[in-house]
Amino acid sequence: MDDWIDYYDSTHTIYASKLHRDLHFQLIARDIIGYISSPDAVVLDYACGEALSAAKVAEACGKLYLAEPAPGVRGRLIARFAPNAKIRVRSLDDLRKMDEKSVDLAIMNSVAQYMTSAELDSALAVIRRLLRPSGRLVLGDILRPEVGMFRDVLALLKFAATHGFLKDALYGLASTALSDYRQLRTRVGLQRYGESEMIQKLAAAGFTASRAHVNIGHNPWRMTFVARHAFDRPQVT
Repeated sequence: MDDWIDYYDSTHTIYASKLHRDLHFQLIARDIIGYISSPDAVVLDYACGEALSAAKVAEACGKLYLAEPAPGVRGRLIARFAPNAKIRVRSLDDLRKMDEKSVDLAIMNSVAQYMTSAELDSALAVIRRLLRPSGRLVLGDILRPEVGMFRDVLALLKFAATHGFLKDALYGLASTALSDYRQLRTRVGLQRYGESEMIQKLAAAGFTASRAHVNIGHNPWRMTFVARHAFDRPQVT
């Protein structure tokens, strides 16, 4: 994951335009809010990125923790949200120091593809420790093995056409083909999981999970999973 952290901590061109970037974060914030069950809920956004619309999420909950591994991004988050008493910015290491069973909803969106399988297992263990017994983990934007880059491109173009930045998106795709992102994706790769494979992985981490009907964000060919603590049931004798 370190290579990807360095990439997102740099001046990258992953978004086709400012409008694309802003709409991206607005859509994610809207979808996250849909999972918040109480105005008093404590929400954790794990590896949140720039989280430009986090203030909207904070309006819908009691407290929002933005956990971000990239130091440059984290610094911008601190500066951006310092006036907001509901938002706290943390490093991923800081999460290990938080009280257990203190979070009602954990979000990990568009993150698992950048992690090795072992790194994801470690992150799930941290999140499980933090979740209250009634809490939920929402694992979004999971790449599927049978769905290639063409579907990602198609989803972006449809999103762009709907929201008026199609020309920028076409130019951005051409730029991305020659960018550090494409080179890094080719060299390091992205992790992909089938539906049953991810449910089994979550079960091994101590969760019961099911696939959501709709993915977080604009790409309908990726998957979102909703997971809860799995509790051992007494055996019937």
